[in-house]
Amino acid sequence: MPIIKLSTGPVHFIEAGSGNPLVLLHANPGDSRDFEEIIPALSKTYRVIALDWPGYGSSPLNTHPCSVDVMFYYHLLYEFLDCMALSRAVFIGNSLGGNVAARLASRRPERVAGLVLVSPGGFTTPSWITRGFCKLQGSAWSLSPYRFASFYLKKRSKAVQAMLERARGEQSLPAMLALNRSIWRSFARPENDLRESAKEIVARTLLVFGDRDPVISAHTDGSNAARAIGTSRTVTMPCGHAPFAELPEQFLDEVLPFIAECGQV
Repeated sequence: MPIIKLSTGPVHFIEAGSGNPLVLLHANPGDSRDFEEIIPALSKTYRVIALDWPGYGSSPLNTHPCSVDVMFYYHLLYEFLDCMALSRAVFIGNSLGGNVAARLASRRPERVAGLVLVSPGGFTTPSWITRGFCKLQGSAWSLSPYRFASFYLKKRSKAVQAMLERARGEQSLPAMLALNRSIWRSFARPENDLRESAKEIVARTLLVFGDRDPVISAHTDGSNAARAIGTSRTVTMPCGHAPFAELPEQFLDEVLPFIAECGQV
């Protein structure tokens, strides 16, 4: 696995194929291996780069977990793109990764040729319920990564089984658990809300949701995202939070034509 050294420390990533760049951004918790079912097909046409956020996968976290929030990963992504000399790319981002990709598209539109936002964070209407859940998941009483993943991943594909094993094992270690909780606490902050800033997105955008996702609602969050991003089209699939892992073939059927429509980058 290649590595690049950033100001925050080394970042590991998977790279496959050649052509226009396609950057894959995983959820919290998660890592680049979450995309293993779709990378072979994508890399036949594109230069696929799937990074491990610091603290997950093979990327170490060289700061205290409690200091990490969504903005930490946004700034890291921007530095990563510069160091990789990626002036413009298409992004596929899941959950936290979708939030970061959408934030980049709203702030640096020249860097984004297209967006595939998969169950993206940042479009939930705040309420006492959502704030309370973020507080719970950010506390010592949070659902374990395995228990929570078992709740939001509905189709037990080979990729999902591997994701669940990582949730049961490495993602439940104390350092990763502290990181997971810190990011959840940041989800409740006002700066995590993208409903207004996403109106600045001009890149062609495909919104992908699972209609059985209990975390990011295809109905409410999906509607919020579609209203905010005028260049978007929405696809809903019969699965949970990670359609690319739960229904990889159906996901590719929707995503490959969309990426081709984004043109040269």
